[in-house]
Amino acid sequence: MMLGVNTSKPLCHSSKVTIASAKGDFMKSKEGTWAGMKEGKMYCYKIDKSAKLWWSADGKNWAAVSDGMWADKEGRWLKNGKNKLWWSADMGKNWSEVPERKWEGPNGEWYKFDKDWSLWVHKK
Repeated sequence: MMLGVNTSKPLCHSSKVTIASAKGDFMKSKEGTWAGMKEGKMYCYKIDKSAKLWWSADGKNWAAVSDGMWADKEGRWLKNGKNKLWWSADMGKNWSEVPERKWEGPNGEWYKFDKDWSLWVHKK
């Protein structure tokens, strides 16, 4: 059994990308899920219509995230609030608005939310 960070790809993305429409290098995700970290493990995340955060270890069974946060590739905590996306590099002591609502996930993909909290993905 290995201890430490689980870097295996979560099952929240299918092997083929399902695209609703394209905008620049980003493509709108029909699934609306992204990979994020929490306590050294990778999870699938999604936001519902009321902007509440959910997570899953397998992409099938979902639970509400009580603190509403996930981590990006750099280990910054992210959360949404007051219709904005926020991040903290100091474990939640100070928060600043995420430019363009865009961040890099632990798997190297870039994600961003539009004004309606729809998810857009940029794959390498």
